[in-house]
Amino acid sequence: MKKILAALLCSWCALAAAQTAEELLNDGKNTENITTFGMGYDLKMYSPLKEISKSNVKRLVPIWNFSLSNDVGEHSQPTIYNGVMYVVNGNWTFAIDVATGRQIWRTPVQYERGALRVATSGALMRGPATIYQGKLFRQTVDAHVLALDMKTGKEIWKQKYAEWKEGYKGVIAPMIANGVLVSGMGGGDSTTRGFVEGYDPDTGKRLWRRYTIPVPGEPGSETWPNQAKPDAWKYGGGATWQSASYDPQLDLLYIGTGNAEPYNPTFRDGADCLYTASTLALRPKTGEMVWYYQSVPNDSFDFDATAESLLADVRVDGRMRKVLINAHKNGFLYVLDRTNGKLIAANPYVKVNWATHIDLKTGRPVLTDLLDRAMKGETVNVFPSRGTNATLIAFNPKTGLVYVNSWNFPRLMKFVDFKFVLGQGSTGIESTMTTPPGEAPGYHMAIEPLSGKVAWQVPMTEFASSAGMLATDGGLLFTGLLTGEFIALDQDNGKTLWKFKTGSSVNAPPITYTHKGRQYVTVLSGRGGSVASRLVTDSVPAGGSVWTFALMPD
Repeated sequence: MKKILAALLCSWCALAAAQTAEELLNDGKNTENITTFGMGYDLKMYSPLKEISKSNVKRLVPIWNFSLSNDVGEHSQPTIYNGVMYVVNGNWTFAIDVATGRQIWRTPVQYERGALRVATSGALMRGPATIYQGKLFRQTVDAHVLALDMKTGKEIWKQKYAEWKEGYKGVIAPMIANGVLVSGMGGGDSTTRGFVEGYDPDTGKRLWRRYTIPVPGEPGSETWPNQAKPDAWKYGGGATWQSASYDPQLDLLYIGTGNAEPYNPTFRDGADCLYTASTLALRPKTGEMVWYYQSVPNDSFDFDATAESLLADVRVDGRMRKVLINAHKNGFLYVLDRTNGKLIAANPYVKVNWATHIDLKTGRPVLTDLLDRAMKGETVNVFPSRGTNATLIAFNPKTGLVYVNSWNFPRLMKFVDFKFVLGQGSTGIESTMTTPPGEAPGYHMAIEPLSGKVAWQVPMTEFASSAGMLATDGGLLFTGLLTGEFIALDQDNGKTLWKFKTGSSVNAPPITYTHKGRQYVTVLSGRGGSVASRLVTDSVPAGGSVWTFALMPD
């Protein structure tokens, strides 16, 4: 038996050859490999594959299922290279044979268990299993970034980037951009100061660090109350806990930053607090900030700008523009010129009551009286608490539409006193969240990004969706539900054409690819995440797994 396993491992070693920068740039062109998050550096979550289509999707059946030995939650996207699938979660890293679902190797994640006291949702991992030149890169919950050998799963290097006892945590996979390993951080609801940094992927040497909050005297520091509250900037939030997109032609990496801390603006004197709640355009080689756009100055409602931004080329006023599209947590769908950060459009895609609109000249939201009322001690109901729940949206360049799983989920909140304790929560609010009685918890939606016009929307029933959207040229949208169904929607109208019940909630972004010419669809299943878990509680069992589907032969 040992000889058989050794022979299998050796055969996979031959397949998992060193993966190159060129293959990252060309992700999507070779449909046998999925080497970046979001189906490409642009995070469009779009595939030209069409073997699985509206006419035959009812023949889609599971090919194999693989247990991930994890009850904490599955939020990541599988990576595929040369017939091997790589999967990460908070506790394990796996290599799996794409054809059979057989394990090639698995490596446990080594971390200090005390870090789980800071990571209130447990050890989670978002993003992909990042691969480059024969290495697999990931983070750990106790704030380390590390490299494993793709062939064996053995650790090559490991670097500590922050102290978990101060509130920092590792929840997001790093990415490769222009030969640099770019890594963010989690912990934005604790006493942290956000940053993003670059590493040498060969050695693990840190090359640069870009803080999202400037020290006094640096550009942007004038937007913090440094005289009245000289320590506010040191623990001011601005976490970078979701993935970045990258334009290799412009050599710009786009990453969002989290809310300012505490939410209660009294402790920040109501200042704009750059560069929290912003989109940053960075040079991956140096961390230089080329431009920024702050979507929510003085963010007081937990409106992170961390949601991933997809990149597209669209026609604006008769000419093609390089744009960045973001379905913001604050309820507005933004379109920016990604060459310079200038705002092109911003339209609400869910119910919004904290702002009347976004001023296209200043780029700033025009506030209602909600914040003033909250500042006077009133308990207010903020729409939305989240427009989407940290999920990838999709864009089909052929239809020109953005596809979103939206949430109808306000936050009933009150500002309260805040006592600073290093490493602990620092929100300064009391809040509850629930869908209004008789209303849909969320919608599957198709939206025209420039006008904000809703092409169609279909209400969800029990819960909103925390899964990503995937659009294909088969006329389908693949996504998932918290109740455990993996579903295919008609891209033209949102009608459910197919569904399959997995063993737990689907919170992850699906992928589609080919293996030896046959189209497959894969998604992770596994209840997890603070908001989703509070909603479904024990009505849906925990337990992580990989599900892979293909068409049943005629």
